[in-house]
Amino acid sequence: MNLTMKNVSKSYGGCVAIEDCTLTIKPGTFNAIIGPNGSGKSTLLRIASLLEEPDRGEVTYSDSTGVLKKDISLRRRIAVVLAGNTLFNDTVFNNVAYGLRIRGYKRHIISDKVHDILGRFQLSDRARRNVRTLSTGEAQRVVVARALVTEPWYLFLDEPTASLDPVNTELIEAVLREYSFRDGMTIVMITHNMFQAKRLADRIIFMYRGRIIEDADSSRFFTSPEDELARRFISGDMVW
Repeated sequence: MNLTMKNVSKSYGGCVAIEDCTLTIKPGTFNAIIGPNGSGKSTLLRIASLLEEPDRGEVTYSDSTGVLKKDISLRRRIAVVLAGNTLFNDTVFNNVAYGLRIRGYKRHIISDKVHDILGRFQLSDRARRNVRTLSTGEAQRVVVARALVTEPWYLFLDEPTASLDPVNTELIEAVLREYSFRDGMTIVMITHNMFQAKRLADRIIFMYRGRIIEDADSSRFFTSPEDELARRFISGDMVW
């Protein structure tokens, strides 16, 4: 399933967040959106994941049958992890099971899927604990597990490991890499960590002042970016 954005623009209160953004995300790829603060990365991600509508431009999902309707069946194949703690005041198990329950899965299937994903995130012994008792890193693992357990076609993440220690960062990266490589899940992730983008992404989308400046294969982007702004960003030489 392809995701295409064509000439997408969005403003808030008269301030332009993104302008004339065009890109195509191919299925089964790991895409990193990078750029300085205020570049429009989060706005682009929210519009791509159908959480918001653009002011102008088109966002389409399509497969071999053509353009897909933006209905509940499509939206249930998309998962989003936004910045901040979005967990319910409930157990780890119930938080992770929520998406499966609203999709109508049977109880034994929910149990199997939840225990499987908790095992991958090394959270099996936390299943019956309230999320308020967890560390920051454990809670963030639950957030990502809740998104992954529904096995979405597209997973969007807004800095999923920001402020986490190396152990939790490595755990989350390892599971994301597994789902991307093993299951062919399409992942679009915002990150300020260029080392992380290099480790994980097939493709880099570099944004600056609301525009997509460069969209390139990861290895080429980090070795020979075409745009001067991208070169300066990578070298840490950019003046905001």
